[in-house]
Amino acid sequence: MVVAGWGGAVTTNQTGANMPAGHVAALSADVNERTVLEVDEAWLADVLEATHARVVILLNLSRDQLDRANEVRHMAERWCRALATQRDWPLSVVANANDPMIVYAARDTAHVLWCDVPTNWLADALSCPVCTAIVQFHGRDWWCACGFRRPNSMTTLLADTLQIGGDEVALDLAVPGDFNRANAAMALSALYELGEPLALAVQGVNALQSVAGRFSLRHWRGRDVRLLLAKNPAGFSAMLSTVPTDNSEVWVAINARVADGRDPSWLYDIDFESLRGHHVRCLGDRRLDIATRLDYAGVGVDVVDDELELLTDQSSVLLLANYTAFAEWMARSQP
Repeated sequence: MVVAGWGGAVTTNQTGANMPAGHVAALSADVNERTVLEVDEAWLADVLEATHARVVILLNLSRDQLDRANEVRHMAERWCRALATQRDWPLSVVANANDPMIVYAARDTAHVLWCDVPTNWLADALSCPVCTAIVQFHGRDWWCACGFRRPNSMTTLLADTLQIGGDEVALDLAVPGDFNRANAAMALSALYELGEPLALAVQGVNALQSVAGRFSLRHWRGRDVRLLLAKNPAGFSAMLSTVPTDNSEVWVAINARVADGRDPSWLYDIDFESLRGHHVRCLGDRRLDIATRLDYAGVGVDVVDDELELLTDQSSVLLLANYTAFAEWMARSQP
């Protein structure tokens, strides 16, 4: 969204390779003055030190890849240390004011643009990162008895109207979901920090149809398949909010390979009860795991061992897939 809103020639790791090898590949392929990098959470400090970025966007923190990733609170502490030490150049941080973990990570930063945006996943921020007491949530506001609380925001998203400082623009996104409205608000806030005209930037963001295949409509053996990437509890929670409230067919494809994380226990943190009334077909290496979880949720399922079973109907379908499963369906389908 930042690239789309900025327009023109921008160097970026558009395939999502968000660790140093992907950054080096992107930076060596293009020599544009403007660069936007998606950064894996564990590599933020290294990328800041190497690039002297002008703006950092902090969207949210949630558990991911449980077999090897750090605990969320520890990651927030690492971000806090990394950002607090970057004072040798003018760094701005655009940060989600509604996620206590993000606020903790950015609280010692010299210049922060706090953003009041929809935040669908707060299950990893139920205890205060300062004192460990219970965080109180009320609407978008939150606070702890120790005094740690939600900061005042400069960016506010109300319905589809985005207010940044004294400027106001209308969002009319082509991609679905409140989470994408939040993404757009924060992308535009970053461009605002860079001095870009919001009225022009919002046109590029509104026109974005899909991101690396996410939300794209694909064709597979005569069927139309809408692809949604969801690879952790926060992502699944966001994507499930876009599923129509009807009895349509939904496919869920889950693998547990190295790129996904070997531990699929995160499936039990997701509110799959929202799929009741849908007919769900379970695919991928861990199709039995997702089928068991959905059965506990009271959702009717079929376990698909042979993909030819998916050809009995020609109606369009929504497919939620985690990382490697999503890549497989991108490869086997056509635009």
